[in-house]
Amino acid sequence: MALLPHSLLEVATSLTSPSILALLLVALPLLYSAIRALRSPLRKIPGPPVSLFTSAVLRYHELRCHRTSYVHTLHKKYGPVVRLAPDEVSFSSAAAVKDIYNTAGSGYDKTDFYDLFTVYGRRTMFTTLDKETHARRRRILADRYANSNIMRGPALAGIEERSKHFAELCKNARGGVLVALHAYAFDCVTHHLFHPYGTDSLRNESDAEIMREVTFDDSIQNRLVSFYSPALYAVVNPVLAWFAKPRETPLADDFVLDTAAKTDAAHFTLLARMHEKQQPYPPDAKDEEDRLSKETGMSGGFDALDAAAESLDHMAAGIDTTGDALCFLMWELSMPRSLHFQERLRRELLDNAAKGADALPFDRLPFLDAVITEGLRCFPAIPMSLPRVVPDQHWGRTPRASQQQQNNGRVIDGFFLPAGTVVSSQAYSVHRMDTTVFPDPDTFNPDRWLASDGDADRKRSFFAFASGGRGCIGKHLALVEMKLLMRDVYSQFATAPEISMTPESMEMSDQLISSRPFGQRCLLQFVPLAEVSS
Repeated sequence: MALLPHSLLEVATSLTSPSILALLLVALPLLYSAIRALRSPLRKIPGPPVSLFTSAVLRYHELRCHRTSYVHTLHKKYGPVVRLAPDEVSFSSAAAVKDIYNTAGSGYDKTDFYDLFTVYGRRTMFTTLDKETHARRRRILADRYANSNIMRGPALAGIEERSKHFAELCKNARGGVLVALHAYAFDCVTHHLFHPYGTDSLRNESDAEIMREVTFDDSIQNRLVSFYSPALYAVVNPVLAWFAKPRETPLADDFVLDTAAKTDAAHFTLLARMHEKQQPYPPDAKDEEDRLSKETGMSGGFDALDAAAESLDHMAAGIDTTGDALCFLMWELSMPRSLHFQERLRRELLDNAAKGADALPFDRLPFLDAVITEGLRCFPAIPMSLPRVVPDQHWGRTPRASQQQQNNGRVIDGFFLPAGTVVSSQAYSVHRMDTTVFPDPDTFNPDRWLASDGDADRKRSFFAFASGGRGCIGKHLALVEMKLLMRDVYSQFATAPEISMTPESMEMSDQLISSRPFGQRCLLQFVPLAEVSS
């Protein structure tokens, strides 16, 4: 065998040196990222250049609880379609929302990001990924969230009672409404889930402790690290737990597991419905995926642990969404810029009450409805993008060529996205980007919802409860809770901010599935109307 020339031998030897190997370990991934970026179909989509190569910037803003504001800043800079990461794109147009969330019955399937929110190791209606499994679960539960069920008999009476409890607190409270509003939402949702076993956290400290445990934890960073980098999480978790605590809800777990086992809940409750539909899973179901795949029809497997998981999931969602939305809305109405709206709302409520038997029901008061709707537009209760995965060409109904299907993916807002791309919309941006639909979008203006011109476009672009078959099942319950409380508060009190409050303390802290104030407090003065000067 011929010997290598001396110079080549030196090169070969040098390639085995630690410094060269280290350089290759760095250079090869960078080269791979560069090639992937240059070949990616997403390179044509507007967005920050770094998003072609890495998702690190997006993840940083998620960990800092600023994802919603970061994504919205990108939309304002780049337009209604923005590339967020090498495989993720955000949309803000009503047309894109329809494509993503309404196509073929109930939109594209969810991504595994929703694994973050599984309960007791079970997928709930919220965390099921494919639309068929979700549709089966939703059919089991939907009738208990129908407006006709919520608006009658003891279901409505329980919410009215809790709204009056809140108004009583306003007479004596200094004004810390953030906790009280979440307590109100907690009591309302547990009434709807479990009556007569619902909570009374507005008046009972032990129940209030359960609410605080569920609502005011700071586990989102811990959960994000565990999801995005399980290997890193396994190494750093002992240290990470000092700065970002894991989610622990022992009080809530005990309450839900004990209550969900009760068999005598009122007929209108979700628990009663779940007991009606409980059925063991097939004995040959080996794991959750197999268990879910064996579900058939409305009465497919649905056991006691499923009932508990659904209960805790609905309970947590019902606390944060309604509590946060009411908090931001009442704060806005208390601002000097919106006091004239507060006065108009109060006048509508008092004038209607003066009509006695001829008074309109609370859910048919036009300005109250406009105030609630505008509050949800400006301060959507769920700030997170709702990620979906672009399907392949065999998913759902096969569109005609004229529908712009190309190869293995979909076209949304004129851009081709290959199958597997993560696509999403966030209500905060959908409610602001199209100024022909929402002029002056950052201004709180309930009057926009009273104008007939453009009404269809506004309703089409309203995304506070998501859209399509996977939209918020608790929409009607949330609206009833909000309208009753606003009626009972603003027909008795005027509100104003406490002097210690600052705008900075009320900036949104993005917890993905909730949007609490950054300062975790909201202090308002409740002034009885008899003391309000004319």
